[in-house]
Amino acid sequence: MTKMNSHIVAYNTIASKEINRFSRIWLQTVLSPAISMALYFIVFGSLIGPRIGKMDGFDYMTFICPGIIMMSIIINTYSNVVSSFFNAKYQRYIEEILIAPVPNMIILAGYISGGVARGLVVGSAVTFITLFFTELHIHSYFIVCAVALLTSILFSIAGLINAIFARNFDDISIIPNFILTPLVYLGGVFYSIGLLPEFWQNASRFNPVLYMINAFRYGVLGISDINVLAAFSMILVFILILGSIALFLLHKGTGIKS
Repeated sequence: MTKMNSHIVAYNTIASKEINRFSRIWLQTVLSPAISMALYFIVFGSLIGPRIGKMDGFDYMTFICPGIIMMSIIINTYSNVVSSFFNAKYQRYIEEILIAPVPNMIILAGYISGGVARGLVVGSAVTFITLFFTELHIHSYFIVCAVALLTSILFSIAGLINAIFARNFDDISIIPNFILTPLVYLGGVFYSIGLLPEFWQNASRFNPVLYMINAFRYGVLGISDINVLAAFSMILVFILILGSIALFLLHKGTGIKS
């Protein structure tokens, strides 16, 4: 078996394990978050939306749909990788993977694939639920797919970095609860930043999630508060930075070999 074939086998093994992991408990990992997102449509779209009226030329229900879909992708992609990798550390079988003749890039790619798979599956489920509340006429399928994929990759890497530094189960919930969730809610899911005072509009532009949600909204509805090219550039830069950090930490064995 050539080195390339062995790397392919290693990647397929890790990716398959990660996908099977969340597929076996799909009621918890797919159906449950999809139903949770449906509650946002009911509360914000159906109950509050009619009182708000139009936003950027769309009824409120339609306006928030892209943001809620992207929110489900971000949260589930991140949580899948952070919980899986930390569990591998906790049960100490991650050491067997690291000492195997497998490049760290393959290990990273395998965990990313699992996170991306869950994020996109949940995102697709939420999109299906969305159709019961409103009609979606996709502006650009390419942008929708590209943003969803790149965002999933980015938060998969972020989740792995969180898991590397986590020392206990409480540590894997600190960032999602105190950093990720506020960034998502303040990332323009439920509003346009054009409604904010100038100071808060400028402050919002430091929130990276704002760029992802608006780029995805542009792909779905054709509207955005952010330049779409700038959003893609930002996502790619973050992927390169976090990916390099993750590879360095895996190589160094931070949180694993110590």
